[in-house]
Amino acid sequence: MLESHVNSPVTARRLRSGPAAVHIDAFADWLHLHGYTPTSIDNRLKSLASCTDWMLASGFTSRDIVSGFEACKVAVEKKACGLYQRGPNRNSVMAGTLFIRFLQDRGELPLPPNPPSVCDLWPTLGEFRLWMQRHRGLTEATLDVYQRILVGFLDALGNDAHVYTADALRTFVLDRAHAHGICRAKSIVGAVRSYVRFLGVTGQCSAELEHAIPSFPSWQLSSTPRFLPTGDVDRVISSCDGYAFALRDRAVLLLLARLGLRASEVAGLKFADVDWRTAELPSAEKDVARKCCRCRKRSVMRFFSI
Repeated sequence: MLESHVNSPVTARRLRSGPAAVHIDAFADWLHLHGYTPTSIDNRLKSLASCTDWMLASGFTSRDIVSGFEACKVAVEKKACGLYQRGPNRNSVMAGTLFIRFLQDRGELPLPPNPPSVCDLWPTLGEFRLWMQRHRGLTEATLDVYQRILVGFLDALGNDAHVYTADALRTFVLDRAHAHGICRAKSIVGAVRSYVRFLGVTGQCSAELEHAIPSFPSWQLSSTPRFLPTGDVDRVISSCDGYAFALRDRAVLLLLARLGLRASEVAGLKFADVDWRTAELPSAEKDVARKCCRCRKRSVMRFFSI
């Protein structure tokens, strides 16, 4: 029942008087069965009430609920978003979409036709995936990354490989890579170059075109170093002096630098984990640093006394 899922009786009356009234009880139970929390169900129903209020005021009934929802969606997109304004909003559109999906699950509305796959729209992409798996051994995950890039490539340059030029290839790669970092830029280069190489091998374009695609260098020492030199580590440890939490911070840094513990392992370390009599961390083998091979029962006395 609707009343067992919505907190406001006013909201319940609005829903029961709107175009969704016939199915509103079953919709509330459907949300509950699909794992929505009571708060989420209440919010969805309130948002749906704003949508059905608009549809009712616009003359839509339960017989044309789909067209009414689409009209409400268009009205929300055209309306400027204001703070605390009444009427339907984006949350109402989301709730309406969920209600339409519920009606489709119950068979009250026909299911939408499945959109054509990317390989149906671009048959060459399907051939490219098979060729890369057979001759290059690429995984499905890598090919999915390539496919997302190549869909934009085909949208921009078309499917006729005979009209591809070196300038068009360079322009696409540079434009797409401009807004990304070096790793993403290299993925774009790899995807386009592999696709053009496949076209060249299969005779669909000139084999020399792949050499027109630029590369993105990754200069040495241009990124954050993977580790700090010993002198830098000592300077960081020595900086823990003269403030209230100096001893705590010094101990944390020593555990990180000398024992190789992870940050989460240091954060979870308790005084009871330290064997103060033998000045060791016997629990490090089991709990604190199981994955670190350098912390097998090392003495902590010298670390805390430095």
